[in-house]
Amino acid sequence: MSSRRIGLIANVSKSRSEEMAPPLVQAFEERGLEVVPDEETGKVVDMKGAPRTEVPLRCEVIVILGGDGTILEAQRELGPVAPPLFGINLGSLGFLTSVGGTAWKQAVDCIAARSYRVSVRTLLRIELIRDGHIVATERGLNDAVLSRGEFSRLIRLNVCVDGAPLTEYNADGLIIATPTGSTAYALSAGGPVLTPESGVFVIAPICPHVLTMRPVIVGERSVIEIAPTREATGVFLSIDGQSAVPVGLGDLVRITRSEETLRLATLPDTKFFEVLRQKLKWSGTAV
Repeated sequence: MSSRRIGLIANVSKSRSEEMAPPLVQAFEERGLEVVPDEETGKVVDMKGAPRTEVPLRCEVIVILGGDGTILEAQRELGPVAPPLFGINLGSLGFLTSVGGTAWKQAVDCIAARSYRVSVRTLLRIELIRDGHIVATERGLNDAVLSRGEFSRLIRLNVCVDGAPLTEYNADGLIIATPTGSTAYALSAGGPVLTPESGVFVIAPICPHVLTMRPVIVGERSVIEIAPTREATGVFLSIDGQSAVPVGLGDLVRITRSEETLRLATLPDTKFFEVLRQKLKWSGTAV
């Protein structure tokens, strides 16, 4: 049995994962690597799978077969002990994945040769404070979003940075994004594209009532505090697009840089701006 183990987590809801996972396992085994799938993926490849939380304890790298959403879900469940995640894209955009589905053999060769490059990504630490006590703590790779619920009306949010008032946003919502998340929801809200190593966060309002309220960039060591005002009702907090948590009057959301990080494995010649041009279809021409 090989001393090298590769984790495998597939988005089994995608039909392509059922087609790709078995030959992926075979290719790793032909190169002398043992594959450790999670329980759901094990059903697809006819192997005994491990609980997802145990996969990172046994593997040097985990292959994620899916899209950005699969990576976001996996990093949330795997926790801070996760080894590098190598994404093979079966989705549409795939900023976090390293290669497309047709290049999976290249990914196998890269992992077998240990020639992959690791990109360390900053995470958010999000605390929900109620009556002076922290009632919930989460971490996020892309963003934390405060938004309105089912009512089609603006919400008001007071924002302070490092204890100093920034402004009261009157908007559909507010996005606090990491450099990794700057190409996600924050980009569609008019925020800037940040390189992974830029060391900053972006505060981006969603459809602000006052058009002079523009996205603001702050240092990643900043403490960002957000509180609904008395006029705000139906405010919800979501992290990386996951389940929404209600935020009431008197609650405070504190966002800081997490001491934990996420490691993304990529092909050795992958360059951020090449990926950016490809994914955003920046051809450099007028058409």
